[in-house]
This record gives sequence, C-alpha cells and structure tokens, in this order.
Amino acid sequence: MMKNFRIGVMADSFRLGLEGGIKKAAEVGAQGIQLYAAGGEMSPEKLTANRKKEILDLIKSNGLVVSALCSEMGGFIHEPAKNSEKIEKTKRIMDLALEMETNVVTAHIGVVPQDNSIDAYKILQDACGSLGEYGRKIGVIFAIETGPEKAEVLKAFLDSLKATGGLGVNLDPANLVMVVGDDPVKGVYTLQDYIVHTHAKDGIMLRPSYPEKVYGNVPEGYIEDDGKPNFIEVPLGEGQVDFKGWLKALEDIGYNGFLTIEREVGDNPEKDIRMAVDFLKSFIG
Repeated sequence: MMKNFRIGVMADSFRLGLEGGIKKAAEVGAQGIQLYAAGGEMSPEKLTANRKKEILDLIKSNGLVVSALCSEMGGFIHEPAKNSEKIEKTKRIMDLALEMETNVVTAHIGVVPQDNSIDAYKILQDACGSLGEYGRKIGVIFAIETGPEKAEVLKAFLDSLKATGGLGVNLDPANLVMVVGDDPVKGVYTLQDYIVHTHAKDGIMLRPSYPEKVYGNVPEGYIEDDGKPNFIEVPLGEGQVDFKGWLKALEDIGYNGFLTIEREVGDNPEKDIRMAVDFLKSFIG
C-alpha cells in the first residue's frame, strides 16, 4: 500500500455551490479540497475579511484543508492584450491562497509550442515569469496544469524559467492521455522536479485532437465538425490512465501531496466521486 498521498476533491465537481461542495467533500471521505477562485464565490474581489474567515472555518470544521486554488482564466495566448489584467488577478488569487492556508495555485496557461522561437512561447514566458517571480517572493507556487502539450515540452518550458522560481506543475494524467496521447507514468518522471499537485482524473482518447482548439477559447471536450468527440472523460479506473503505474511513479519521486479528484462530466458527480475516493483508497490504504 502507498501511504504517502492525501485525497482531495475539486469543490465545483459536486455542482452544489461552495458550502455544499465543502461539506460533501468531507462526507465522501476526502482530506482536502481545491477551490476555483477566478470567478464565483471565491473570486478575491468578492471576499471580505469576514467571509474569508467564515470559509476557512467551514473547511476546518469539516476536517479538511485547502489543497490548492484554481485560477483558470483561459490561458495567456489567445488574447494577449488581456494578459496584464489576468496576471494581476492571478496574483490576487495567489495572495488569497496564503489566506486559505495553501501555497499552490493551478491553471492551464494555453498550449506551450514546441518551437521556442515563436511569439506565443515568449508571451507564455513573460506571463509565467511574472507569476513565478511573484510566487517566489510570497511563497506560493503557480502550478501549470498538464495536458495541452507533451510532458517533455512543458519541462523544457519550465527549465527556461528555472531561475525565476515559484513555478510548478499540476499533473493531470487524463489530460495527457486524452489530448496528446502522452504517457502519464513517464510524465511523472519527466516533470518530477516540478510536481506540486495532481488531479486524479481518467479518460480515453478516441482520436487525435488539435490541442490549440481544445485549450483555446473552446471548452474541454471539444467536438469536431463531424459531431464526434475526440476524447471522453470517464470514472477513475475505466479509462486509459494506468493508475497503479502512475501512483507508483509519484511514490518513486517522493511526491506526498494531494490526488485531487476532478469530475467535469457525468449525471451523478457525487456517485462518481465516491467511487473515485474508494478507487484511490484501494491503492493508498
């Protein structure tokens, strides 16, 4: 049995609102919760000091901790004119992370190009460099979520910003499988210096995708013009992610953080999340 991991849940996955998601996460046996903070109830500009305290008290009274915040705003490539605004909002979310007693903020940044000489690469370097620098100063990691590019491409990008500090990876194995057909077990070893958080999610690639369409202004689960999906998200253990191998790889690199269940589809998220908790517990005890 692998004893080093903790199980988390993305609060929004329950579709019960903030307080309902917190309570339900405790009910299904999670130890932590990830909160979406780029909009909705957790958006920094909507929170008073009293409200922040109420939320943190509710989390603690349910026996939970915050595994990470999510600052997902659609990445930094497609509308670079808005990047200054997005970067500033992300910094406020990083400030909020400390108040919620976590030091991880996760997000997709857009597709990292293989060619590091093109404008899109420099745009991403500028945005992530700014966030990494800020994170290093305040003690928060801005963790880029895997998926739009293969693990080695993301590693090369992060290596180019290594001097900045403050940057990490939120490893989502299903995204690697579904969108770019990458091996998430190998991805753990490739990205081992950067992994600070993970999403426990499973999926199946049905045919190759064009990542820029999936992670551009098009929602995940992008449907091609012929109406057929490129990939599907499925309950843990029913897809192409080798969870036994993935968890063993995480154990090998010394990762001892959260496996945060994210369920973005399905008619009965609570049932799927309960099954996911049980599935993970079968490996980690």
